Amino acid sequence: MTVLELIERSSARLDQAGVSFGQGTTNAFDEAAWLVLWRLGLPLDDLAGVAERPVPAADRLSVEALIGERITTRKPAAYLTGEAWLQGVPFQVDERTIVPRSLIAEVLANGVLDAWLPREPRRVLDLCTGNGSLAVLAAMTWPRCRVDAADVSTDALAVAQRNVNRHRLAERITLVSSDGFAALDDGYDLILCNPPYVNARSMAALPAEFRAEPALALAGGADGMDFVRRLLADAPTRLAADGLLVLEIGHERTHFDAAFSGLEVIGLPTSAGDDAVLLVTRAGLEAAR
Repeated sequence: MTVLELIERSSARLDQAGVSFGQGTTNAFDEAAWLVLWRLGLPLDDLAGVAERPVPAADRLSVEALIGERITTRKPAAYLTGEAWLQGVPFQVDERTIVPRSLIAEVLANGVLDAWLPREPRRVLDLCTGNGSLAVLAAMTWPRCRVDAADVSTDALAVAQRNVNRHRLAERITLVSSDGFAALDDGYDLILCNPPYVNARSMAALPAEFRAEPALALAGGADGMDFVRRLLADAPTRLAADGLLVLEIGHERTHFDAAFSGLEVIGLPTSAGDDAVLLVTRAGLEAAR
């Protein structure tokens, strides 16, 4: 059996079992390729180069056991491999944080903010940092900025510390244990926030893979906007005069508009459309008060 044949076989098993995707991959084939290549110790970005390589029987059995674990436990693949990728950058991950998949990463990588920023930001805040992936990507995007990465979960911050160290950014990224803005400074040129925003009805309907993630990082109350209300109320005092807030709300735009009808926002383009990540200015936040 070749590597490609093993991936196809594993993909069929995942499909037949009805597992859910969306935590690093969007379909059974890509998920199978990730798990098979990882278990075999092969490059994750060179399937074409190894597709016809024969797989020894012992390795095939090891892969089949891993696929079986994915099906039986319904754990996200990233929890099984201990690693996830965001915009081509690797991050360590485990059950203490959600699997990194923020659409804000696209905004950073694609230079979307360049048209809105008055200058290269000197101070950036990644609020609700989780495993620190957005903080790391921000530091890579703007090599002269300093980044505060804050989270209420000390468990998540422990994972973030590993990623900050992995990418040798400890001198520029400061991890802060903070409930919202409670332990944070002011004067940020840019605040990035991928908060808990899933509404209660959607939380109740989540597949097992998503229920395996920390609910603290997902659940946003009845309409998904509990944390966002606190964020938007406090953000003006923490932003520089011409500072910007970039906020991810996923599929909750209807609930967002209902809760903040007087707030002027700009939808930023992402692979999920223009409603999932919003840009808000300090002036806009103050005007809506």
